[in-house]
Amino acid sequence: HVQLVESGGGLVQPGGSLRLSCAASGHSMCIVWFRQAPGKEREGVAAFDSDGTTYTSDSVKGRFTTSQDNANNTLYLQMNSLKIEDTAAYYCAARDAVGCRWQPSQYQYWGQGTQVTVS
Repeated sequence: HVQLVESGGGLVQPGGSLRLSCAASGHSMCIVWFRQAPGKEREGVAAFDSDGTTYTSDSVKGRFTTSQDNANNTLYLQMNSLKIEDTAAYYCAARDAVGCRWQPSQYQYWGQGTQVTVS
């Protein structure tokens, strides 16, 4: 069983940066950062595979990066050059199956989310 706790959200001006953290307990094969804006579907933005490979969606490529601190079992989402349209609740999610997927339904374990507001 995996438990996930996000932190680091807040209010930031356009062009600013934020770093989100996802503290994980237990082992998973992939952890993905999802976000959901009001009235929109949940969208995967970055993923960290258990082999160390990272993936970034086209919508945030070049601005967002994900990394892991193995010592603390914490995943980070570094968000730079933030735009108003990045405003959303951000979640980390994990799955037991091998490989990363962008579909939220593929993930069994979810954190409570952290709000990012760009304004």
